[in-house]
Amino acid sequence: MAPPTPAEIQKHQQLVDRLDIARVPRPFRNPNWRPSQRRNKNVKQLISENSRKEASVMATQANSGASTPLQPGTDGSETPVDSTARTNIAQAAQNLSTLVLEKNARAIASSGPSVTYTNIESAPSLHPSAHTRYCDITGLPAPYTDPKTRLRYHDKEVFGVIRTLAQGVPESYLELRGAHVVLKYVTGNHIKKTTF
Repeated sequence: MAPPTPAEIQKHQQLVDRLDIARVPRPFRNPNWRPSQRRNKNVKQLISENSRKEASVMATQANSGASTPLQPGTDGSETPVDSTARTNIAQAAQNLSTLVLEKNARAIASSGPSVTYTNIESAPSLHPSAHTRYCDITGLPAPYTDPKTRLRYHDKEVFGVIRTLAQGVPESYLELRGAHVVLKYVTGNHIKKTTF
């Protein structure tokens, strides 16, 4: 084959330039976009920050009545001091928001127990994902159950591991899941255990 002429080389280069996808304009891309300078926080930082916020809210709720001093009334009852001269608007707004929070908390408390970060006691979930079974060994979805040990497993490799577990270990896995039941009954002079 004969070597290409300069005209053919130039035509070839123009074709390559035209088909180059790096030169295709991308209107969906913002030329001014920059990655966020905000640093991602780890779990420990998030928890400590949240506990600090909760502590500050609890402190302001505890001191909500301290900003309104009482003055003895003429009839022996106590009345609030005229505090328009003493308090500024920001402090009054903070006290008002604290009072609203207290009122809302009382309304919620009267209607029944509420679930918060500090109170994890709640009713069982009725969501379909709560009925998903997970492997007792790996934590992956478990479509199978070993009939001998009643442990749930993900695949045949985990099944092999389950069958090689020492005596008593499957019961500890079942205890962790809350599925370990032992019935003791007496027959003659012997006590027998039955595991379900």
